[in-house]
Order: sequence, then structure tokens, then C-alpha cells
Amino acid sequence: MFDRWFRSIHSDPDIIVLPETFNTGFPVDPKVFAESMEGESMAWLREKAIHSKAVVCASLLIGTDGKYYNSLIWMKPDGTFSRYDKRHVFRMGGEDESITPGQKLITENLKGWKIRPMICYDLRFPVWCRNQYVKGDHDYDLLMFLANWPKVRSYPWTQLLIARAIENQSYVLGVNRVGMDDTGNEYSGDSCLIDPKGDIIATATSGLEEIVEASLSFYVLHDFRSKFNVGLDWDDFDLK
Repeated sequence: MFDRWFRSIHSDPDIIVLPETFNTGFPVDPKVFAESMEGESMAWLREKAIHSKAVVCASLLIGTDGKYYNSLIWMKPDGTFSRYDKRHVFRMGGEDESITPGQKLITENLKGWKIRPMICYDLRFPVWCRNQYVKGDHDYDLLMFLANWPKVRSYPWTQLLIARAIENQSYVLGVNRVGMDDTGNEYSGDSCLIDPKGDIIATATSGLEEIVEASLSFYVLHDFRSKFNVGLDWDDFDLK
């Protein structure tokens, strides 16, 4: 299915983003469905990034040394990659019973953009998502969330994405799945891109599988930050 979607992309994107646990859905038993870092899905992501000449970003279940992680893979067009392990595992869905939480943020640089990718439930934790402004520079310009976020909580999904954009003065992207899983959870998607003022500038059709293409403006971001730089008054803090 994803092969077909990739073949339908006729532009030249810099980054292609897929939902959380794109190859299995959520929740599933990692003892059955987790792969290694040398597994089939990693090879597929590498092949797609090389062929598309774009970063491909997706999450999947990874097994390492007897532990299981919900890992976001930032696959680069040269076949190298970075990895972020989901920090906030979703205990209400039982994810905490089998998935080991991650401990480290990552920030990727793409054509001058500083991008911080996260996974689903991380969205509800503003301290973990918090941007910082140090010596005239922000930690990131784009905050991304790859998700399996149920339809029943679609309103908080959109509102929290907007809040993260406003409070961090950054673009925010939320990419969510659609359909029904085996536990009866329905997903409406509601994927969207939000600008640093909190305005939704691109959105997917609720409940439909589709590709949404959008462009970000570095000028708009920096012009807004320079005219209304609340970063100067942000509180200093340390994450523990």
C-alpha cells in the first residue's frame, strides 16, 4: 500500500512523513511484531529515502537487547538515519507494559531547518516539547508528531497541536492514521500543519487516506519571531 502511495508522489519533497507504527498499527504485541534495526522495514525505509531523494520519517516497533521501543526513524537520502525512542508511552492503551520509554530528544537539520520529531502521546507533555531560545537562536523551527490518535479524542489532538505551535513559536506538523484497528478504535486522521501563529495552513480530509503536500516559509517564521519574540522572556529550565 505504501509503495503505491510513494509512486503517486510526483513532486520533489524534502521530507515524507508517515504515521506512528506505520507498518503494524497500534497497539500490537511487540514480541510478535517488533523488528530489529536490520529488519525488513528499515530496509524498506532506506530504499524509499534513497529512491525519493528525500528524508523519510516513520515510527515502528524495534527490539534491542531484550527490550522493545516505539522508535521514530529519520531516514536520510544517503541511507544513514537517526532514531528517537518515544518518551511518553501510552499507559491507558497498555503501551507501558511492553515498551521501554526513550530518554533523549533529537533535533535534525534539513536545509537550514531545525526539526524536532516526536511520537503521538508526547504531544500532551508541553515541557518535553518545549522550545528554548539561547543566544539569539531557537532550538527548533518545526515540531513534528507521528501518531495513532483515536477519533474520540480528535478535538484535543487539533487543539494541542495549535497550542504547541503558539507557545513554541514554531511550525507544528501532526500526521495521524485513519481507519479502524482490531481493538475497535476508530481513527479519523485529521493530519494538519500549523504555522507559528497557530493558524492551520494545510489539513487532510478527515477519515480519508490521502497525500497532503505543503511548503514552509523560513521568511514567515523568522519575520514573526523577530517582530514578536516571546523567546526573550521564556523561563529557563532543565529536563529530568
